[in-house]
Amino acid sequence: MNMQEIKQRLQTIHDETDEWFQQLLHDERKGVQRLIQQWYKQKEAEKRERERFSHMLQYEQALYEKGVRYIAGVDEVGRGPLAGPVVAAAVILPKDVFLPHLDDSKKLSETKREQLFSIIQQTALAIGIGIVSAREIDELNIYEATKKAMVQAVQALPIAPEHLLIDAMHIPLSIPQTSIIKGDAHSASIAASSIIAKVTRDRMMKQLGEKYPQYGFEKHMGYGTKAHVQAIERYGVMEEHRRSFAPIRERMKRGE
Repeated sequence: MNMQEIKQRLQTIHDETDEWFQQLLHDERKGVQRLIQQWYKQKEAEKRERERFSHMLQYEQALYEKGVRYIAGVDEVGRGPLAGPVVAAAVILPKDVFLPHLDDSKKLSETKREQLFSIIQQTALAIGIGIVSAREIDELNIYEATKKAMVQAVQALPIAPEHLLIDAMHIPLSIPQTSIIKGDAHSASIAASSIIAKVTRDRMMKQLGEKYPQYGFEKHMGYGTKAHVQAIERYGVMEEHRRSFAPIRERMKRGE
C-alpha cells in the first residue's frame, strides 16, 4: 500500500489491537511510522476531548441519575451592546450526546460557531429562542429584558423541560432550575444554548448591517466600538439603538 492508501485506511482504525494495524507497526518505512505516530496523537486528542466533554456533562449526568429526562440549558447574548435585541436560547440535548469542541460561544471562532450551530440543530431534541427588542430593553431594563428573553426561549421549546440549567440567572418559571456561574464553560447544555443564541443574534445584526450599511453592524454586532460610536455621532440614533444605555442617552441629550 502507498502512503495515501495507508493514511485513508488508518482513518477507519479505532483500536490498536486491529490485526492490520499490528502488521503496519512492523513496516519500517519512515512515512508509515510518521502516519502511525499521527494516528496515536489523534487518538490521544480524541480521548482528551471526550474527557473534557464528559466533564461538561457533570450537571446533566447528576440529574439523569435522579431520573430527570429533559434538561434544558439556557443562555443569552447581547446584554452589553448599544443596539439590537437581547437573544436567549434554550436547548435540550439527548442523553448520550457527544459534541466535539463544544464550548462557551465566546471562546470559539465565528466559523466554529457556525459549524456547531448546524450540528446542534441536527442533534438537539429541542431548541427554543427568545428575542427582546431594544424598545423593550428600554422599557424593562436590560436585566429584566434578559429574563424575559430566557422565559420566551424556554416556553418556545417543543418539549417541556423537567429541569433548567441557566448561566448565572434565575428566571420566573415554576420549572426546577440550577444557576451555574460561567455555565457556558461548565455545562454542555448551556454551551449549546450560548452558541444558538450567539449565531442567531449575529445573523440578525448582519441583516441590520445590510439595511443600514453606514453603521457597520455586521462588524461590531451593536457593541460600543469606536467605529460604532462615531457612526452614531455622524448619522444619529436609530430605532434599534437602546436609548436607556448611557452613550445613547447622552448623545440624545446633546442633540436636544
